[in-house]
Amino acid sequence: MLNKKHTILIVDDTATNIDILLELLDSDYDVLVSLDGTNALEILKVEQVDLILLDIMMPDIDGFEVCRILKSQEMTKEIPIIFITAKNDEDSIEKAYEVGGVDYVTKPFKSRELSARIKTQLKLRQLILHLEKIASYDEMTGIYNRRKFFELATKKFDEEAKLCAVIIDIDKFKNINDTYGHPVGDKVIKEVAASVTKNLDEMAIFGRVGGEEFAILCSFDSKESIVNLIEKIRLDVELLEVYSDNNDIVKCTISEGVAEKTKSVNSLDSLLKKADLALYEAKDSGRNKVLFR
Repeated sequence: MLNKKHTILIVDDTATNIDILLELLDSDYDVLVSLDGTNALEILKVEQVDLILLDIMMPDIDGFEVCRILKSQEMTKEIPIIFITAKNDEDSIEKAYEVGGVDYVTKPFKSRELSARIKTQLKLRQLILHLEKIASYDEMTGIYNRRKFFELATKKFDEEAKLCAVIIDIDKFKNINDTYGHPVGDKVIKEVAASVTKNLDEMAIFGRVGGEEFAILCSFDSKESIVNLIEKIRLDVELLEVYSDNNDIVKCTISEGVAEKTKSVNSLDSLLKKADLALYEAKDSGRNKVLFR
């Protein structure tokens, strides 16, 4: 399968400049064009862009202000912006970097130099995204790791009132590792994570917080709806079948502790501790069950 082309947005009010840039970029990139800053901001509401080539002097709002706006918005703040402008004074160059630009090219530009600068910024962006993924996601399961779970869950806890925390633990997981070996145990962890993920909406925060332990923080409409969801997660895991190297069928179950955010629960840690206590009650009373606190 061919690699998807990067998308570049050109923002310039001069047709000649746009034509030159299109000739340079069109064969290697998907190129979008805007003749002014206001239209560029509208385009970026609906299009995913990998890099912006931004003029400074434009009729409605100048490039500096466009850059400030983009860097203040969650959806666009990470897009690299290269200023391309006839202004070559030191004040303009300094201001371009102050408002968030990553590079500054003066007109008339050298085509090969600009092409190299674009490639460098796109490579840097890909490297940053890769490092962010390593830092945020559990390598084995592909879900959030412990650090990222707590980062996102803390923010969600502070912003929303009607929340539930769920702690999930794979029952008798040590027996699976001892009987079938750690590679099979790893398969079980991955299958459980995938099964849970299928039941969650995109707003739920789901992470691996320990060896065979997972946590969920999610919104809910009613106690009945959250109990039904968590029970379905348990039942789906119970139906999983993982094959060992000898083609033995390995089954597993999970226990789940659920806690609701209330006025007396004033921190994420307190909510998770309530869910953890419910989990231990579920395990102590026979495992493979859901307990709500």
